[in-house]
Amino acid sequence: MVTQCLPASLTPLEAAVAVLLHELEAVTPEDLPLAEALGCVAAEMPALPSTPVYDLAAADGWAVNANDVVGVSSYSPLALARPPTWVNVGDAMPQHCDCVLDVDAVDTSGPIVEIIVEGAPGQGIRRAGSDIAADRPAIASGHLICPRDLLTARTAGLETLNVRRPRLRIVNLPGGTATAHLIADHARANGARVTEIEAEARDAASIADVLDPVGADLLIVVGGSGVGRNDATVTALARRGEVLAHGVALQPGRTVAIGRADAVPVLVMPGAPDHALAVWFALALPALECLSGRRSRESRLLPLSRKIASSVGLAEIALLEERNDAWLPLATGDLPLHAMARADAWLLIPGSSEGFAAGTPIDAYLWRE
Repeated sequence: MVTQCLPASLTPLEAAVAVLLHELEAVTPEDLPLAEALGCVAAEMPALPSTPVYDLAAADGWAVNANDVVGVSSYSPLALARPPTWVNVGDAMPQHCDCVLDVDAVDTSGPIVEIIVEGAPGQGIRRAGSDIAADRPAIASGHLICPRDLLTARTAGLETLNVRRPRLRIVNLPGGTATAHLIADHARANGARVTEIEAEARDAASIADVLDPVGADLLIVVGGSGVGRNDATVTALARRGEVLAHGVALQPGRTVAIGRADAVPVLVMPGAPDHALAVWFALALPALECLSGRRSRESRLLPLSRKIASSVGLAEIALLEERNDAWLPLATGDLPLHAMARADAWLLIPGSSEGFAAGTPIDAYLWRE
């Protein structure tokens, strides 16, 4: 029988991340319909032609050449034998016309048509290539696709997008549903295709039965990572695969375990929401970003409104609220639900740091659902 225990010394977070990411590669891209691609990470895409292809009218009005109406006014009108070409929004501009005048800029009430307002080149026009420049992809590789990206794709006439969508399987132990849903929601918001499975019981045999890595790129088990009487997940992982690390110098979340099952990385998270959240930020998110090829997270640089104290030797998660153009620390190490509800950003404090003084500029990761 495999026994479970925490090591005498905790694995440094940096070493734990290296173990989890060892030989982990980005998943194979797939083409998805635009609606399904929302929230996924863009893969490499071919360059698009310029959009619009031609100069288009951006307003309803009279199409003219701006040089022909220089200095024109109601006191010095330009008489024409016939009215200029009328264009509606979206119409291709007539040849040699580079300006759209308003409806009342041309007087057609008398026997002679008169232009009474001058115009400037480009007025009322959407230039060719102004929406999408030639030879550029619709969406940059590694970018998390958002609604405005779908607008670009639809404008370019695309029906699908090439994306990377890692397959994440989450195993939930009885009693940990809320925490498992928290992790699943975060995973979906970061481009993963999530499958949730619930173990029938908390014993090692029941947990091992559902530790099936087939069809998954990352396997996460929520709950049972400690050494209590009802904590059997690490034992189950040892039976089903291998345990590479158990106990990481991370606060909260130090009972996290890392392993593999049939070459698929496995992350065993504590069942408490704040502990699981810390493990998500520090370990699961880097793994998911590696699998998806995501290249950056959104962050914001602001000064601290008050100091953050941290224990040397433990990496810690701090939650921050943006207030008066500064980061206000809400919680460090222990993350109560009320702090999670208010937080706008999070910060990973390295184990080598004693914290940060008030006024220190902090580049914190934005926490948006």
